[in-house]
Amino acid sequence: MAKQILIVIIIIAACVALLCVRIILQKNGKFSSEHISQNKRMKQDHIHCATSQDRETRNKAHKKLQVNQL
Repeated sequence: MAKQILIVIIIIAACVALLCVRIILQKNGKFSSEHISQNKRMKQDHIHCATSQDRETRNKAHKKLQVNQL
């Protein structure tokens, strides 16, 4: 029983170590942002996340309303 538990612990430790390889080997320990608005390729194509596009559209509509009310 103790031998099986030891084997399971070793397998789990090996799995965790293999999952951490990218983190350990990554330069400066930093990952590029995976958010759409901070992706260089997406910026070139003028693509934003849905939340940002919705906010921009609402702000434009709000500004138009204020100008028309004057």
